[in-house]
This record gives sequence, C-alpha cells and structure tokens, in this order.
Amino acid sequence: MRVITSTAGVAAAAAILLSTGYALSAVDAARPASGASAAGPGGGSGEGTGRAAGAVSASSAPAAHDTIRAASTSTTSTGFSAKAPARCRTTGLRARVGRQDPGAGNRYAPLVLTNTSGRTCWVYGFVGLVLIDGRGDVLRTRTRRESVTPHRVTLRPGASAHARLHWTVVPTDHETRCPASARLMIIPPDEVAHLEVPFSATICDDGRIDARPMAPGAGL
Repeated sequence: MRVITSTAGVAAAAAILLSTGYALSAVDAARPASGASAAGPGGGSGEGTGRAAGAVSASSAPAAHDTIRAASTSTTSTGFSAKAPARCRTTGLRARVGRQDPGAGNRYAPLVLTNTSGRTCWVYGFVGLVLIDGRGDVLRTRTRRESVTPHRVTLRPGASAHARLHWTVVPTDHETRCPASARLMIIPPDEVAHLEVPFSATICDDGRIDARPMAPGAGL
C-alpha cells in the first residue's frame, strides 16, 4: 500500500479526468515524481490511503434528502439534519478493488472505500480513476459515469461503500492489443487527494471504465 501526494502532473491528469462525465486521461500525463510511502495491509485486491493534495474534486455535493447510511452491520435510510456528519476525506479512507467477476468478455469489480477516520462521515457521487502500468506510466483512461442516480452514503467508522466498475477485455475494431494496468489511482467523491492501489487488469476500448456512483456495502 502506498500513500501518494499529488503533484502538478497528477493534478493535470485528474483535471482532465474529472472535467466531464465521460472523461479522458491523457496518455502522456505525468505521475508524481515523489511521494510519501507507508506500509500497510496488502492482499490480492490491494488497499490504499491518501493525503490531501491537488486542486480538483470527483463529484458535486449531494441533495439534502438523498441519504443512505451504511453501517458495519446494517444499512438504513436517514434524513438530513443540522448535525449531520461531514463528508469523508481522503485521509480517512482506505481503498481496494474487490474480486473481478468475468462474463462474456466483460469484467465487473467493486471499488471499495472504507471509513478509517474514527468518526461518521458520508460519500456521494462518483470516483475519479486513472490507470497506471507496471513501469509507473499513466495509461489512457476513459471513465464513463453510468446513468444511475447518486445517493449520499453515510459511513460509521469501519463501514464501507462501493462503486461498481465495468470494462471489457475484448479489443475493439481498431485495437490489436489492450494495455495491462498494475495500479489504479482513485480520487474519492468531492475530494482533491487521491489513493493508489494495486489493480491488475487488461482494459480494452481505449481504457474505458464504466463506473456507478457510491452505494452502501463492499460487494456488488
């Protein structure tokens, strides 16, 4: 697990990524030249935590009435009040990508964010994504936001929310091969810092990933 602080190159890539709902990350966008590192739990899916940096956010603020609570033992609906918890910050989140489920040339996986802050907070909307190869170079990444209505998901300490990711491993007409990623840069909703986790995948169609908004729980 690595803790990454964004530099101007990553901020530029993230700005391109997040400028529209159907975003493109430039192939020649630079990764951070340096960053702080921290040891942490590994595992096949990978986990990450981050620190504040950059100058972009991954989604807009939620409507007051769209609230879902994701507790570690149950999920309930709750209304907004003046004492409602604050938004989850990157520094208080751990990320991982769950098991990839195959199906007819398609792949599905949950991108899981877990609240490690020790306080209740919420997430809302879509994450930003940037693929990174084994050499540390940024790969062409197109993140398409699916037409699913976002809801605010309230996370007690230790609770998780996920975004379903979908991509194809079948080359399109103009592709002879599809690049392989080694890691995934993740910008949590409404945040300016990013997390970076292991992510081994072959993603075709010019690096297109379809993403749903954050939903309660860690599984699809």
